[in-house]
Amino acid sequence: MDRQKAFTLIELLVVIAIIAILMAVLMPALRRARENGQRAVCLSNLKQLALAWILYADENDDRVVSSEAGGSWRSQYGEPWVGVTWASTWATGGQLPEADQIRGIQTGALWPYVRELGLYQCPTGFRGELLTYGMMIASNGRSVDGSPVWKKRILVPQPAQRLLYIDEGLASPDAYSVRYTTKQWWDQPTIRHGDGTTFSYADGHSDYHKWIGSETVKKGQANIRSHPGIWGPVTEDGIADVQWVQIGIWGKFGYLQ
Repeated sequence: MDRQKAFTLIELLVVIAIIAILMAVLMPALRRARENGQRAVCLSNLKQLALAWILYADENDDRVVSSEAGGSWRSQYGEPWVGVTWASTWATGGQLPEADQIRGIQTGALWPYVRELGLYQCPTGFRGELLTYGMMIASNGRSVDGSPVWKKRILVPQPAQRLLYIDEGLASPDAYSVRYTTKQWWDQPTIRHGDGTTFSYADGHSDYHKWIGSETVKKGQANIRSHPGIWGPVTEDGIADVQWVQIGIWGKFGYLQ
């Protein structure tokens, strides 16, 4: 009788082991490629928002849009760049229904310039979160311990170095900020792409920044969907991270180094 050939158990185990090794080698590369693609989209979105901020100023006598997201009392600072997009439980990961988020985005001052909902969110955002970007508080927002506030675009010092938007990863009721007169975080350091996040600047360009302090990264990873409140780093690298943001927002410190 003819005897059919078949794989032995040892041969099958060898094939499975080879496949496992190849997967272990390829998966990190595939993850990096995916992250690079998502980061490129995020940087493009942030650039579009920065250009919209510039166009708004050009068409409104150089006045800049308010970084304070919409809400009753926030209207005193000027026309908000977006309306209400956050839930009352935003600090613990809560979200508004998508229809309400869309309404909030479309009532913002920048909607006439950025009329595509996908440009308001990073592709790495959480499901159902339609706004992942936050605006820096210095753009016609509140003063933090006497910090500068730019109400006119011409008043922004060195626009290519002034932070404007950040991929914060969630929708919150306030502009993004750190402390001005102390070496402390107010909003959390965001860990969105690797050990850092993406920003756009007041001249219209966008870029990625990686944190250098391990405590910065750990704090950000522990508070991806929450708000830890004010805290001060203790390591040299951690302090350098918060100072980088302070300089990025205002161009100077509100204290002696």
